[in-house]
Amino acid sequence: MSATNNFENEMLALYFNNTDHAGIGDAAGLQNSATAGSFYISLHTANPGETGTQATSETSYGAYARVAVARSGAAWTVAANNVSNAAAVTFPTATGTGVQTCTYFGIGTAATGAGDLLFYGALTDSLVVAVSNTPSFAIGELDVNVD
Repeated sequence: MSATNNFENEMLALYFNNTDHAGIGDAAGLQNSATAGSFYISLHTANPGETGTQATSETSYGAYARVAVARSGAAWTVAANNVSNAAAVTFPTATGTGVQTCTYFGIGTAATGAGDLLFYGALTDSLVVAVSNTPSFAIGELDVNVD
């Protein structure tokens, strides 16, 4: 079984843009959240997997913190069964010592701890984080595709 392109786009718009999904249930459809809130972007040194949490294989460089990205059309672009960041996502500058290589990103519900990991994906290129580096993703670099 497969979902239709329309459903995939509507689902992504509900989750990432906090936009109503019309035609489901009563006349109002599936409603957006009264307070949209944010998703939290994480970096991982290995594949967090289907059963992972936001903390699974999460990087731990000095000063690292997940980045909050609002659930809005200003923060996420939804089109053609795909969602991507509509603004740059910039992590804190690395402090301390050592180097970590990040190979995955995650999108979850918690600012810290083992929150729900909703989506994850491999980075096109590994991200080597050393002291004084500021990991960042330009507009459109973080993609989630539903098909």
